[in-house]
Amino acid sequence: MTTIAVLGNGRVGGNLAQALTRAGHRVTVAGRAPGAAADAAEEARIVVNATPGAGSLERLTALRDELRGKILVDVSNATVDGPDGLPADLLYPGSSLAEQLQEALPETRVVKTLNTMLFPVMTAPGALAQAPTAFLSGEDPQAKQTVRELLTDLGWQQEWITDLGGIGTARATEAAILFVPHVIRSSGFAPFAVSVVR
Repeated sequence: MTTIAVLGNGRVGGNLAQALTRAGHRVTVAGRAPGAAADAAEEARIVVNATPGAGSLERLTALRDELRGKILVDVSNATVDGPDGLPADLLYPGSSLAEQLQEALPETRVVKTLNTMLFPVMTAPGALAQAPTAFLSGEDPQAKQTVRELLTDLGWQQEWITDLGGIGTARATEAAILFVPHVIRSSGFAPFAVSVVR
């Protein structure tokens, strides 16, 4: 059992919190109440960033002390939304939210994952007709191994998980968010994920 704080109580955060709790972890969900995120992060071994990506850097930088020495699992994408509310562009072109977080929080081990799929797939990868891929980006091998084990708890098979390398590789997976509005407009809001097929 691991103590986990999920920052963000929307569809993504709520879905992950429920699944991680079912897997036997002790999970705290922090909403927007003042001090809630700090209290949750301070008590946790692993912190999941499921806050809206456009404000994540500011929110998490304010938690520098609470996040020191922790693993930060970043599942958010920082985008500029179009008039229909769907992603239209990247907030950090030439970089990524994960890179920005790692630079701002040098004593925190940031691991990017689960950001190349609609949120239901994060906790039910086996429900798709074909196997999806979960990517890992991060500088710390031990932190990535811990996150890999968490993914297994969420139903991900080892062969569905691909370690891309350092945190700089997160800019590739974050760019995949630009597929989302086009797929939704053409096929509707049905669960899908980016998958590497060999």
